[in-house]
Amino acid sequence: MTQSKPVRVSILDKEYLISCPDDEREQLHAVVDFVNEKLLEVKGSGNVIGTERIVIMATLNIANELLAYKRKNKDYTESVDSIVKRLQTKIDGVLVENE
Repeated sequence: MTQSKPVRVSILDKEYLISCPDDEREQLHAVVDFVNEKLLEVKGSGNVIGTERIVIMATLNIANELLAYKRKNKDYTESVDSIVKRLQTKIDGVLVENE
């Protein structure tokens, strides 16, 4: 069992201690970097003022990207499933003919 230890991270120039298992620290830092990048994009746009609003807008942007990715991936998966089912039907037909 991996022990969780506090990791110090900085998000929008504020320090936070986050409990994290040793084997997940690299991923945590990657997530923090990603979130910081999104927050700075929103902050840099100049259209949003206030930390809370910056966080909300960045969160909505991240959620939108995630949902778009999931939707696209679902469409792709359904397309592949359809092709595989058609191929399976053809293979089954050929096997029945050869029996």
